[in-house]
Amino acid sequence: MYRVRLERPNDLGEWRSHARRLLAAGVAPEDVVWQQGDAVGELFGDDALPAVAEGAVGTVPRGFIELASSVLQHAEPERFALLYRLLWRLQSAPQLLADAADRDISALSRMASAVRRDAHKMKAFVRFRELRNDAGAERFVAWFEPDHYVLEATAPFFARRFAGMHWGIVTPYASAWWDTDRLAFGPGGTKTDVPAEDAVEEDWKTYYASIFNPARLKVAMMKSEMPVKYWRNLPEAALIEPLVRNAKAMEEEMIARAATQPPARHLRRKLETVEPVDSVHSLGDAGAAVQACKRCPLYEHATQAVFGQGPERAEVMFVGEQPGDQEDLQGRPFVGPAGQVLDEVIEKVGIDRNKVYVTNAVKHFKFEPRGKRRIHQRPDGGEVQACKFWLNLERDFVRPKVIVALGATAAQSLLGKASVTISKMRGQPMTLPDGSVLFITNHPSYLLRIPDVESRQRERAKFEADLAVVREMIEALENSARAVHGA
Repeated sequence: MYRVRLERPNDLGEWRSHARRLLAAGVAPEDVVWQQGDAVGELFGDDALPAVAEGAVGTVPRGFIELASSVLQHAEPERFALLYRLLWRLQSAPQLLADAADRDISALSRMASAVRRDAHKMKAFVRFRELRNDAGAERFVAWFEPDHYVLEATAPFFARRFAGMHWGIVTPYASAWWDTDRLAFGPGGTKTDVPAEDAVEEDWKTYYASIFNPARLKVAMMKSEMPVKYWRNLPEAALIEPLVRNAKAMEEEMIARAATQPPARHLRRKLETVEPVDSVHSLGDAGAAVQACKRCPLYEHATQAVFGQGPERAEVMFVGEQPGDQEDLQGRPFVGPAGQVLDEVIEKVGIDRNKVYVTNAVKHFKFEPRGKRRIHQRPDGGEVQACKFWLNLERDFVRPKVIVALGATAAQSLLGKASVTISKMRGQPMTLPDGSVLFITNHPSYLLRIPDVESRQRERAKFEADLAVVREMIEALENSARAVHGA
């Protein structure tokens, strides 16, 4: 029996090194006891095992390393043994990783899923508080209690999101620190290491109360997305109970107040005499003017026009088809399920989301009512042509160097063609008359409509590869600009 003690519980390199030695020596999974940290038991003698030769030891599918990297972040002590057992089995059954019904695959997949959820909760529920030292230097610190060992893998997200801010995240098992240049990790701490509140706390509570919509309150769903265990570390949590308790009265008041206002269609008619483009001198002017647009009939039933969002000068512009149900209600592009997919892939491939401008070829939601639901309908050529005026304004003001057309409708608008076949034009950069480079790929909503899991994963990988090319194009442009500036 061999005992393996791991010093760092979520370190893929450490686990992999031991697993390679065991596999090279032909040690079966049942002959290994994996231990973590200060667990009792001595590390088996390394000298008892032959050294690993240069090159590969055994073979594994490409997805195994990615699965192992996620599973090792889980808090389950059995994860090391499960991974080694799967590694051992893959040597004789390399297709095993695709068998979702296999007991080991199922257990490890559940662990990886739990780790992803925990990382998502960390991104959603970390709240920084201001901390100043004796010299007055500003730093922001947050306390978070993850269920698993996700800090190291998730901290780079905060480094990208808050690149210009000195911050730290303290958890019970480790801490992460960012100084605007380097990400470092240290020992864990306690909640008392982080300020209980700061000057911004009341502003945050005011904002949270102002966006609370009693008509859309679903307590069970809220607790599912914002588990109660996180509430003690969220400043807005103190408002949840009174807001829920008073939701019914707030909803009745909101309905009564809305009933005194004229219908939205009447408000639109008042705007008919206003020429919406006379005073358009900036991107902000265009965003305001589009609300009065009546260039096609879609304005009649949409809640509002949804203009683009992002920096006024952005190197890359993503153009989708049209706003969906959530975008129509919130007035912002790519905030629904397809937008979540886009954000995830943009983050994964390393594109700075804060430097991206996102918009749509058509600014109003086209849909078919079906019961209480609004089912998306594809805009026709006339509607795309009518809205091209607004898309051209955005391009003139933003001046992107790279434009990514998400789907056929966006490509048709940008190329001025009646039809575009994505499969034929995908991944082939082309230069537009204004000098910008057009790159065509699928719309992220396409991935959501694929019922087969394997096909959906395959198409998602293609989409990620496309955006990785876009990132490389952006980096090439930035390097070229730096070279010119340096010269």
